[in-house]
Amino acid sequence: MSDDALSLPLSGLRVLDFAQFLAGPVAAMRLSDLGAEVIKVERPRGGDLCRSMVVNDQKLEGDSLVFHTFNRGKKSVVADLKEPSDLETIKRLIKTADVLIHNFRPGVMERIGLGFETVKKLNPGLVYGAVSGYGTEGPWAKKPGQDLLVQSLSGIAWLNGNATDGPVPTGFAMLDVATAGNLVQGILACLLRRGTTGTGGLVEVDLLTTAIDLTFEQFTCFLNDNNHQPTRHEVGNANPYQPAPYGIYKTADGFLAFAMTPLSVVADLLDKPEISEFGQDQAFSHLNEIKKLVSEVFLKEPTKHWLDILEPAGIWCAPVSNWVDFVKTEGFKAANLVQTLKSDTGSEALTTKCPIRLDGVAPSASALAPKLGCDTREVFREIAVGQEA
Repeated sequence: MSDDALSLPLSGLRVLDFAQFLAGPVAAMRLSDLGAEVIKVERPRGGDLCRSMVVNDQKLEGDSLVFHTFNRGKKSVVADLKEPSDLETIKRLIKTADVLIHNFRPGVMERIGLGFETVKKLNPGLVYGAVSGYGTEGPWAKKPGQDLLVQSLSGIAWLNGNATDGPVPTGFAMLDVATAGNLVQGILACLLRRGTTGTGGLVEVDLLTTAIDLTFEQFTCFLNDNNHQPTRHEVGNANPYQPAPYGIYKTADGFLAFAMTPLSVVADLLDKPEISEFGQDQAFSHLNEIKKLVSEVFLKEPTKHWLDILEPAGIWCAPVSNWVDFVKTEGFKAANLVQTLKSDTGSEALTTKCPIRLDGVAPSASALAPKLGCDTREVFREIAVGQEA
């Protein structure tokens, strides 16, 4: 183990990752980024289904490129949990672990014999993390917990886009990643408690709860407005509860994001006196009329023209970049957001870094995801020796 690994705060902790696809594996990845040893427990035939989920026809070392992204730096062991001998071996491995993560549907781990009540008898200090789509109770408990589905069910897709658009989901698995963050927070809290009590605990998170938590600002407004569905803006909708001019506007050559600004200032900077006819108390009640006036002005000149006017005046605004433009910016380069994953055979892939800086440094993981089962012999030999001792 390198000196860098030894200095990471979770060094010495062992995490068993039984999860597939995204939320659970991303949580385990973050614990690995922070120094934990993460052992991925997979099926002998095929392993994590995400190994074969090829996105944009990109593969690396025989597995999906995105699989490497959130399983980087882990170990892999294979076990058939329906086989009694394999199950007993995994139970011995659980006795050596600090954290267990799974995202099976409610009831599956209990049927296997690895539910929380059973496992805590094997290892009272274990922190047991469970991810589901909709929690363990209610009519949706057994429904498939997939990001797009939960965005749709939870109302998030009706917050995005303009008034005349249909529902618009985010273009990435927002809820999976945010749920992973919630799981990590809960696990770290239980580990901290274990330091004083010696006992572990059960951490349960789900995509639906995360969806509501992420939209707590807007959902609180909804709950306190007699459950009245918010109306998306006709132009530049970015938050249905924000007054004009908040939103994204088309310019002569692109798009511009324009944040909270007093209407009198907007009228002056855009040389559009009609806007000042609306009082600040009308910024919400007449937001569509105001935003149409703003959009007419922005269309007349390119984005840089408006930035040169707005930024010196202290207005919160920004160009709307695609990734091709974003990676060329000095801000992107200064943030140092990318790292290179490497295999022993020379394969390489670029991916993002851990977003947490520790003592001024962002942890980096240089290893690709493990080959299916490549660490089975080593890990199982270790626990066999431990049992003999």
